[in-house]
Amino acid sequence: MAPAAGVGVLLTGVGKRYDIVSSFAQHATTVAADPNPLAPAQYAAHHRHSVPRIDDPGYVQALQELCERYGVGAVIPLTDLDLEVLAHARAAGRLPAFVPDPEIARATFDKYEAHLLLERLGLPSPPTVLPGERADSYPVMVKPRQGSGARSIHRADDAAAAEFFVGYVKEPTMVQRFMDGPEFSIDILCDLDGRCLNAIPRTMIESRGGESIKGTVLEDPELVDLGARVGEELGVRGPCTVQVFRDREIGLGITDVNTRFGGAFPAPMYAALPGHTYPELIVRMGGGERVEPHVGRFRAGITFTRYYWQLELDERLRPTGRDIVDPPGPPAPR
Repeated sequence: MAPAAGVGVLLTGVGKRYDIVSSFAQHATTVAADPNPLAPAQYAAHHRHSVPRIDDPGYVQALQELCERYGVGAVIPLTDLDLEVLAHARAAGRLPAFVPDPEIARATFDKYEAHLLLERLGLPSPPTVLPGERADSYPVMVKPRQGSGARSIHRADDAAAAEFFVGYVKEPTMVQRFMDGPEFSIDILCDLDGRCLNAIPRTMIESRGGESIKGTVLEDPELVDLGARVGEELGVRGPCTVQVFRDREIGLGITDVNTRFGGAFPAPMYAALPGHTYPELIVRMGGGERVEPHVGRFRAGITFTRYYWQLELDERLRPTGRDIVDPPGPPAPR
């Protein structure tokens, strides 16, 4: 795979997000940064580099050096863990990171602080309290305040059960109304001025470990409007995914805001109009282009279903190329 001409893109914490990395690699010189030498997604990039851990004082400096080396115009995090670090680096003029302001990155990393933020902005969030405070109704969901991947989330049907799960989960928690209705995600992209460029809602047909593996893109103006409002009220820069339920009593309620690409990246990829996939738009913005909003313009009805794959590496951790990536052709005639 030859590097593309023009602006470079640096993706941090790539992990197993091979789909995202390979999509960017179609449009720009792509650099994958991850401290784990076995992170599979790095092998979809033109260049892969091990960097210090996010909590290392040299982390931002290492990213700066990669940006200078490869002419990077956009730094995109693929994990929650370095959002605030990148936000501070962006505010200091050290990195061209597509992330919100530090206070927004900090608040959205803590689900209770995100609830308070949404309420202040007049955006719908289910009734939520801290342990020891009285819940208005039951059932409720006991959740880690900084959880991810649907980890340690428990339904409690009464106060006693809620108290038990608060003690059972060995980290700070919150107690949120159980939303009795279908769950959706809205995949958003905003420009560097915080204007929403598009908001694409999808169903959650099936998820594992908090990551959607099957879903369908919806034509739902109410969800599109909500996604655009969230993006612009929070001053999102780059991608953002909003988790929302439509409760039969209280209507829409936002349960999570992730200011990064969501787990179901294929949905907005397939649904976008030609030339308007989110990686393409990010590359254009990284090169200084001002992209015009096109909120609500996408192909509804597109369904995705995801699967697992693997890479074989040699003794020097280089791909051997033996992995089968294409389906077999039709059987030979008898």
